[in-house]
Amino acid sequence: MRLVDNFIAGEYLASASSRRFDKRSPLDDRVIASVAEAGRGEIDAAVGAARAALAGEWGALTTEQRVDLLHGVANEITRRFEDFVAAEMADTGQPGHVMRHVFIPRGAANFKVFADVVKNVASESFRMATPDGQGALNYAIRVPKGVIGVICPWNAPFMLMTWKVGPALACGNTVVVKPSEESPQTAALLGEVMNAVGVPKGVYNVVHGFGPDSAGEFLTQHPGVDAITFTGETRTGAAIMKAASEGMRDVSFELGGKNAAIVFADCDFDAAVGTIFRSAFLNTGQVCLGTERVYVERPIFARFVQALKARAETVKYGRPEDHDADYGPLISQAHRQKVLSYYRKAVEEGATVVTGGGVPEMPEALADGAWVQPTIWTGLADDAAVVREEIFGPCCHIRPFDSEDEVVGLANDTVYGLSTTIWTTSLARAHRVAARVEVGITWVNSWFLRDLRTPFGGSKQSGIGREGGVHSLEFYTETRNICVKL
Repeated sequence: MRLVDNFIAGEYLASASSRRFDKRSPLDDRVIASVAEAGRGEIDAAVGAARAALAGEWGALTTEQRVDLLHGVANEITRRFEDFVAAEMADTGQPGHVMRHVFIPRGAANFKVFADVVKNVASESFRMATPDGQGALNYAIRVPKGVIGVICPWNAPFMLMTWKVGPALACGNTVVVKPSEESPQTAALLGEVMNAVGVPKGVYNVVHGFGPDSAGEFLTQHPGVDAITFTGETRTGAAIMKAASEGMRDVSFELGGKNAAIVFADCDFDAAVGTIFRSAFLNTGQVCLGTERVYVERPIFARFVQALKARAETVKYGRPEDHDADYGPLISQAHRQKVLSYYRKAVEEGATVVTGGGVPEMPEALADGAWVQPTIWTGLADDAAVVREEIFGPCCHIRPFDSEDEVVGLANDTVYGLSTTIWTTSLARAHRVAARVEVGITWVNSWFLRDLRTPFGGSKQSGIGREGGVHSLEFYTETRNICVKL
């Protein structure tokens, strides 16, 4: 069993209270780590270390020096690639190929991409006339916002944590990271990388714990935190926003979603089925951008349902290290109970269970894990809870539609607005529908293609703000104007 401690001012520290909590494997419910739970004292120490670094060595570095350090961080992550893969697999139970080909490489890339953005970003300047005819020059500079509180989710922990830490550090801020209690290990491991590369102490800090009356609440309420970035469910975002209102601190949120796929009859059928299989079931459905509502034009509806059913029934359960395994458990027993409650609710609300709907038979060694079946439903009313509420599991409801206007209305009939994917061979229709769907990101004939330079974020109750490329600078820096009379 591994000991996972807080990382504060370059050192791994247990909590003064000696409080710890168990991290259990999603695969078989074994205790795999003992994690130090940070109290108010540890939060004070972490924020103090972050503020000291801003006023000290880190704050004195040039942009070029910061960029070099962050490239070093990315290179060291790559050198210790298998260590990060192993830690992430242990926490999440997800297949090794997903870690090796998506989540860990993206984690390293987040440092390089944002370092390069900051190095190459242009600034504004304006000449203006003055009454004396001599004129004046205005120019803008960007300065770090300060100490950033980073509250991370558990579904792709390393990738989503570095998506925030990378631009925060590139802009010259310092961070206090609170990873999910379900996935503490890669955030802690990154502290070793920071020390190895020579990032000054206090720039990167990690505190472990829970939300209310624990590290999460203490961090978001701390007056020494200048801004808070959070990825997670909408209710938690609302609580953080309330805490951030004390001191009028900035927030950046990526929150819940109930994402739709829109499949027109003229689509590339096999590509649509294959990609929506991924968008519904990748990472056992624990993807913020995943698809839980599928709208299929009526002429191909029955064929599509059967084709997606056939694909869902091919998943191979197994341990992350099993080469042929492509489907893992949910993150925890608690989350499994939530997902299974929706499986039951779907039946109560009158759904036809096309496939799945329960718990698979697993070998004895894995029988206590958080396993559920990939599940497809049809036949539910548009106001059914399963159609309207985010489940965050490997499931989707498929419904037919008859017209473009109808499906746009269905896709937009939600309090969320994170993403959608549209399938059609008509370029005109693709542009037309994409412009009408009320989401932050729309894919056409694809899903999960991400250029890190582009804006990313949600509409409606799916988030506040945009990150990615220069858009991240709007949150992680303060822009100041300087006016010089000539």
